[in-house]
Amino acid sequence: MDQLDRTLLQLLQEDGRMTISELSKRMALSRPSISERLLRLQESGAILGFGARVSPAAVGRNIQVMIQMSELKVSPTEFEKRISNDYDILEGHRVTGTVSYILKAAVTGMDALSELVERLMPFGNVNTSVILSSPVTNRVILPKE
Repeated sequence: MDQLDRTLLQLLQEDGRMTISELSKRMALSRPSISERLLRLQESGAILGFGARVSPAAVGRNIQVMIQMSELKVSPTEFEKRISNDYDILEGHRVTGTVSYILKAAVTGMDALSELVERLMPFGNVNTSVILSSPVTNRVILPKE
């Protein structure tokens, strides 16, 4: 991955709706060259996809929480199947240490949070932390030079 690929990744992470023409102008490369680089970055797995970042609060999910799951009572496969079908859960990460999974969820209120915790309790110990603020989000990620 060269410096042009790094610049392309940075620009797209800052504005995923940037057109090929705009990228071409910003990077002083031809549109076919930009298109070829984009395709190569997608095929290599460096670019996983494109999508909109949505504010949970703007769609009525005013409470965000981090949930630690430990002492699972079911297999990881069964647990992962269960959480993948729960749309309150935004992210799920299997981790090392005493905690088995760290989940990020967004719910409409405290009643919805209580319901989510009750849905998770049969699978293991649940520890929740309400997110008060997020000083670092969606940071641009680039390869080390």
